[in-house]
Amino acid sequence: MGYAVVLGEALVDLLDGELDGQRVYRQAIGGGPLNVAVGVARLGGSAQFVGSLGDDALGGRIRTFLTAADVGVAGAITVPAPTTLAVVTYAGPEPDFRFYGEPASYGLLGPDDLDLALLEGADVLYCGSIVLLQPSTLAAARRAWSLAPGLRVFDPNVRPRLLSGPAALEGLREVVAEFAAGAHLVKLSAADAVLLYPGEPVEGVAAYLRELGAATVVVTLGAAGAVLAAAEADPVRVPAPKVNPIDTTGAGDSVMAALIADLLVDGEPEGPSGWVDRVAFALRVAGLVCESPGGATAMPTRAAVLTRFTI
Repeated sequence: MGYAVVLGEALVDLLDGELDGQRVYRQAIGGGPLNVAVGVARLGGSAQFVGSLGDDALGGRIRTFLTAADVGVAGAITVPAPTTLAVVTYAGPEPDFRFYGEPASYGLLGPDDLDLALLEGADVLYCGSIVLLQPSTLAAARRAWSLAPGLRVFDPNVRPRLLSGPAALEGLREVVAEFAAGAHLVKLSAADAVLLYPGEPVEGVAAYLRELGAATVVVTLGAAGAVLAAAEADPVRVPAPKVNPIDTTGAGDSVMAALIADLLVDGEPEGPSGWVDRVAFALRVAGLVCESPGGATAMPTRAAVLTRFTI
């Protein structure tokens, strides 16, 4: 089994909550791609995180956390910027993120910062999330995407607060189309689909991304499961297990992590039925994540998933 390179952001989340009747913000190391890298490692895969980390104590803490989680950091650079903070609040099922810190520490990786040997040895390359809104890191992701010899996976992981208006949204749609066209797998949430393609049913969004060139598309629907569009078959719905959720942070990232971990072991399934089984397992992983607080710290081992659910 080879390894996955996960290119994206790492930052610190401040999660809204209560302690002893008082409103508090709990600190948690996060960032969608970081969650993915940790999730791959917890599920038995090998992952290398590629991105930029702040030169402060929080940046050092992120690097230490990744190393302790058995995620490689050879491709992570340290930059002269304070670590970006994301304040996370909930007014419904989807979290609302507000970002603090300029320049954004996570968006300072450039094309010349890439470890080319690391990229060229990867079996899977993940790109996506909010780093694609940063010109320097978008250029780095494009270079990595063009060099990747293995499977390419993509997740737009849209954060509306970072979009300055209609022009920014249209620009993001163009980036999504660009990466989807060369992707073996695209994973996005229903919230992403609604923002990027308003008025379109999720099945239609999945089919559209396949028309652009994506080999397989998975749209997560929270407690309703996921829509899967694979091979030439019509999109199908894959149900999620019944769980007792307390925190949905990182659930979507864990779906991607599970899919990448299985790609590392067995490559792409030969047909749609193989993808259904993999998405069903990934949804079990997400269900277990939702039953624990935190994002990266909630990523489970494969044994824990098999113990929690009857497969």
